[in-house]
Amino acid sequence: MALFSDYNFKPELIDGLLSMGYKQPTPIQEQAMPIILNKQDVIACAQTGTGKTAAFLLPIINNILNSDNRHLNTLIIAPTRELVLQIDQQIDGLAYFCGVSSIAVYGGNDGVTWTNQKNALENGAEIVCATPGRLIALLQSGGIDFSQLQHLVLDEADRMLDMGFFDDIKNIIKYLPTERQTILFSATMPPKMRQLANQITKQAQSINIAISKPAAGIKQLAYNVFNEQKDKLLDEILSNDDYQSVIIFSSTKDKVKDLERSFLRNKFNAKAFHSDIEQVEREAIMREFKSKRLRILIGTDILSRGIDVDGISLVVNYDVPPDPEDYIHRIGRTARAEKTGVAITFVNPKDQYRFLTIENLMGIEVEKPKLAEEYGATPLYNAEEIKKPSAKSKGNFKRKKFFKKK
Repeated sequence: MALFSDYNFKPELIDGLLSMGYKQPTPIQEQAMPIILNKQDVIACAQTGTGKTAAFLLPIINNILNSDNRHLNTLIIAPTRELVLQIDQQIDGLAYFCGVSSIAVYGGNDGVTWTNQKNALENGAEIVCATPGRLIALLQSGGIDFSQLQHLVLDEADRMLDMGFFDDIKNIIKYLPTERQTILFSATMPPKMRQLANQITKQAQSINIAISKPAAGIKQLAYNVFNEQKDKLLDEILSNDDYQSVIIFSSTKDKVKDLERSFLRNKFNAKAFHSDIEQVEREAIMREFKSKRLRILIGTDILSRGIDVDGISLVVNYDVPPDPEDYIHRIGRTARAEKTGVAITFVNPKDQYRFLTIENLMGIEVEKPKLAEEYGATPLYNAEEIKKPSAKSKGNFKRKKFFKKK
C-alpha cells in the first residue's frame, strides 16, 4: 500500500498533509500524482469524493517548491464560486508550511474585490483558482501575464460544459502559453468533453476511477410517492435526530425556496442556497453548515458538485434529478472519506423511468421501503413494466433521452 512519503514530496508539504489528517493516498491520487510530478498531461475521470483535488494540488505545490523562479505558475478553472473557494481553502491547508501564494477569482462581489483579484493576478499569485466568467472579464481588462504559466487545471470540466463555458474556456486558453502541463478532471467524458480534452492536451495519460458508482458507505433508499405525500414524509424523516447534518436537493430554485418557507414554519433549522442569494450571504450560510450550526441545507444541483463538507449524515432527493450522473453527485455528498451516510429519494410516477435509468447506471436495485398505512395509497413500481413503457407512458415522460436504446 502506497504512502505519501513514497512520492518524495518536500518536508514542508508532508507537514501540511499531516496537519490536514491525510494518511494514505486514495486510488486517484496514487494514479495521478506520479504522472503530474513527471509533468505529463492528464485526462482523468473521477467523481467528487475520491480525493481528486489533492491529486493535482500536491504535485503542483511540490513542483512550485522545486522551482527556482517563483511566479504565476498555475491556473485552476472550476465551474462555481463554491468549488473555487473550496479548492483555494485546500491550497491554504496543504501549503500552510510552504509559503505558496494563491488567490480565488470569482464574480458576484464588489469593486474592491475586483481590484484585489486583478492586483493578485498582475503581481503574481502562484496559484490562481477561478471561475471562467470572472477570469475572462479580468483578462479582457488587460495587464495580466500568463507567459510563464506551467500548469493548467480544469476541474469538473463536464459541469463547465453543461453550464455553457465551452467557448469561454477556449478563449482563456488563447492567453496561455502552448508549452504547459494540462490536467483535466471530469466526472463524465461525453463527446464534446473528449473533443475539448483532445484539443488542449498533448499526449495525455488517461485515468478512469470508479465512474458512476456511489461510495460503498451510502445506504440508498427510494420511496414511491405521490407529490402530495412528499412533504409529510420529509417532515417524518427530518424528525429523526440521528440526522444531524442534512442536504436536500430539488431540481428547481422555486421549490428550494418553497421548502425553506415550509421548514421555517415547522421550526426546522434550515436555509436555502441558490443563485438569487448574494455571494456574501452564500458564504455565510456555507460557514454555518460546515460548522454544524445549520442543520439543513436546501439547494439545486449547483450544490452537488460545489460542496465539500465532511460529516453529512443524510442526503434527500426531493425529486429525481434529470440526469443520472447528477444523482451520483448528489448522494456523493454523504459517506465521504470512507464514512457512512444515508441517501433517500422520492420517486413520483412521472419520475419512475428516470430512477430506473439511475439504477441501471449503478448496476443495482435500490431498496424501496413501503410507507405506513396512514399515508394512504402509493404508486406501484414495476421495473418490468417501466422497461417497456406504453406509447401513452412515453407521452407522459416527454424526455426521450431517458429511454434506454436497444
